[in-house]
Amino acid sequence: QVQLVESGGGLVQPGGSLRLSCVASGFTLKFYNIGWFRQAPGKARVGVSCISKSDGDLYCPDSVEGRFTISRDDAKNTVYLQMDSLKSEDTAVYYCAAGPLPSLRSAEYDYWGQGAQVTVSS
Repeated sequence: QVQLVESGGGLVQPGGSLRLSCVASGFTLKFYNIGWFRQAPGKARVGVSCISKSDGDLYCPDSVEGRFTISRDDAKNTVYLQMDSLKSEDTAVYYCAAGPLPSLRSAEYDYWGQGAQVTVSS
């Protein structure tokens, strides 16, 4: 069964950091481009960051001005999203997704996780 599972969400104060993990099962993550998306209450899902598959070098855009860093550990079949200098407007449910193209467009992705809540508040 193909599955993506996010973890690492929680409550953090403004200016703090969190690291989200996305673990894949049922398929090999290194053959896929991975995106992180977020959806705040009452708003559309938007792309945050992405990373190309391990043997690719396609450019992947970044929408959070360098505050977030995406990385992958193919040995663990896991992709991470390191989030620093968090702001209240980063509060959202965060999703990872796997697909054939590196993109911040959700339509480009085939597999999705269930989401992890990130709340930035003092």
